Amino acid sequence: MKIKVLLADDQTDLTEGLKSVLETDGGIEVVGIAADGFEALQIMEKQAVDVVLMDIRMPNMNGVVATQRIKATYPKVKVVALTTFDDSDYILNAINHGASGYLLKDISSAAIIDAVKNAYAGDTILPAKIAKRIADAAINVSNDREIKVKRAFGFSEREVEIALMLFEGFTNRQISAALKLGEGTTRNYISAIYEKTGSENRAEAVQAIKAVL
Repeated sequence: MKIKVLLADDQTDLTEGLKSVLETDGGIEVVGIAADGFEALQIMEKQAVDVVLMDIRMPNMNGVVATQRIKATYPKVKVVALTTFDDSDYILNAINHGASGYLLKDISSAAIIDAVKNAYAGDTILPAKIAKRIADAAINVSNDREIKVKRAFGFSEREVEIALMLFEGFTNRQISAALKLGEGTTRNYISAIYEKTGSENRAEAVQAIKAVL
């Protein structure tokens, strides 16, 4: 069965080029092209979609808002943010609203095909320089916040880092990708955070962290 892909971007030449590239692979079918988020949602009401390649900057409804709405209505659909604008705020917004990853538009043909397949398989798609941006955005919080959390719970440096990422809403997979940790290692750190905060689950840990910030 082919992976059904929807392309959402207001640049027609780009979407046509992506369609041509993706359909060189016999396992991928482009089932729709949208010029904005509204059109993407309209197409999805009528057409089954597995993966959406979503531009961040579009008129009418941008990619971040569209991603949020798609994930709320079609939680199994994978959305990969696709843009030329490698700004950490956009990266974090797209991922925190449910995107499976983030790609820059200068990606090679082979890499875009691999990214669609990997997203469909459930992987987080983060090129190295983007993963570094996310890690930097998470790490570069104020020293005051880091000191407060560390003093309150006796966290190690890595636990402080991960605790603040939990507080910001990162999933285990996003933390692993950003910090280049195995998911098992990430789970171990989070278990230690639960223990040190006296928490039974993620929500309780976040509340405990929030209380000291």
